[in-house]
Amino acid sequence: MEITVLLVSLTILFILGVPVAFALLGSSILCFLVMDIPLVVVVQRMAAGVSTFSLMAIPFFVFAGDLMYRAGIAKRIVQIAEAAFGRARGGLGLVTVGASTVFGSVSGSAIASASAIGSTLMPLMKDKGYHADYAVNVTASAAIVGLLLPPSHNMIIYSASSGIGVPIGDLFLAGIVPGVVTAISVGVVAWLVAVKRGYPRHDFPGWRPFLHALITAIPGLLAAIIIVGGILSGVFTPTESSSIAVIYTIIVGALVYRTLGWTRFKEAAAQSVRVTAMVLLIIGAATSFSYALAILEAPTQLANMITAISSDPIAVLMIVNIILLILGTFMDMAPLIIIMTPILLPIMMKIGVDPVHFGIIMILNQGIGLLTPPVGSVLFVASAIGKTKMETAMKTIWPFYGALTVALIIVTYFPALSMTLPALMKGGG
Repeated sequence: MEITVLLVSLTILFILGVPVAFALLGSSILCFLVMDIPLVVVVQRMAAGVSTFSLMAIPFFVFAGDLMYRAGIAKRIVQIAEAAFGRARGGLGLVTVGASTVFGSVSGSAIASASAIGSTLMPLMKDKGYHADYAVNVTASAAIVGLLLPPSHNMIIYSASSGIGVPIGDLFLAGIVPGVVTAISVGVVAWLVAVKRGYPRHDFPGWRPFLHALITAIPGLLAAIIIVGGILSGVFTPTESSSIAVIYTIIVGALVYRTLGWTRFKEAAAQSVRVTAMVLLIIGAATSFSYALAILEAPTQLANMITAISSDPIAVLMIVNIILLILGTFMDMAPLIIIMTPILLPIMMKIGVDPVHFGIIMILNQGIGLLTPPVGSVLFVASAIGKTKMETAMKTIWPFYGALTVALIIVTYFPALSMTLPALMKGGG
C-alpha cells in the first residue's frame, strides 16, 4: 500500500510537470503521512543527504567549470580540435566531439560542455551549411563524454551514495578509457552522418597555427592534470582539489589569458550558486525519497525480482541497464544516482561487479538519459543554443543513440576498460 502511494504520487507529480526536487519531496511527505511517520524525518533526511563532506566538492567544481567557460578556455580547445579534425568530411562534427571531450576533462559537466562548445561551434556549423538538427545532436551527444572524465561531480555523488566509500580517485581514473571509447563511438557516427549528408571538408590551417593553438590552450588544459594528479599523489583530497581548481582557473583566466574580469567573475559566481542550490535541493529531496524506499524494503524486493528472472551476470547486467535507461528518461541524473545506487550496488557486488566499474556503467546510462525526453536536459540546452525545436532534433538523433548504446555495451561487458588504470596506479603505488 505505502509503496504504491509513494510511486504513484511521484508519477502523477511528474505528469503534472512538478520540478523533480519538489516531486520527490511531495511523494516522500505523502508516504510518511500514510505510514504515520513524523514529517520532521523528511527534514532530517534532507539535511543528512547534503551534509556529506565529499559533496562540498560539487559547488567548487561547478564554479571552476563556469569560470573556464567565461575565461575563454573552451574557445582555445575548439581551435585545437578544428586544426586537428577540420580536414575530414563534415569536420566540424568531429571538431565538436574532440572539443567536448577535451573540455569535459576540465569541466566534468555535460551541460557546461554543451553550453560552452555549442555556443562556439553551432553558429559556425550553420554558416558552413550544416543542418541545425545535426549541430544539436552531435553537440548534445558529445557533451555526454564529459560525465565520464575527471572531474565529474556525478562520480562524487555516486561515491557518497554507495555507502561503502568508493574511492573518488579510482572513479576518476576508471572513467578515462570509457570516456575515450564513448567519444570514438560518437565521432564515428558524426562522420558517417556527415558523409551521408555531403557536408564539406575544411582546409588545414597549417602546423604553425595548430601549434600556436595548442600552446595557448596548455595552461587551461593543465587544470585536469593538476586535479587528478593531486588526488592520486595524495597531495590533496578530492574536496580540496575542487577548491584548487577554482584558484588555478582564476589565475589562468585573470593573469595568463587576461579574459576573466570582475564582471565575468561575478556572473560565474552567481550562476554557480544557482546551479549548486538546485543540485543540493535535488540531492536532499532524493535522499528523503531513498529513505522511504529503504523503510519499505524496496531494494530487497527489486533485488529478488531481478535475481528471480536470472542469476547469470550477463543477463543481470542487461536487466539493470534497461532499468536505468528507462528511469533515466523520467528523472534527472543526481536523484537517480542517489536513489538507485543503494538498491543496485549490492546486487552488482553479489554477481562480482566491482563498485568502481558499476559507477561508470551507471553514469554512462544516466548520460544517455540526459538526451532522452521528457527530461533530456542536455538535449534541451543544445536545442536552445541551436535555436531548434527538440522535436526536430529527436527525429534524427537515433544514430547517436546507437553510438552511445554501443559504448554502453562495451563498457558494461569489458570491465578491464574501467579497471585497468586504477589497478595500474595501485600497483605503481
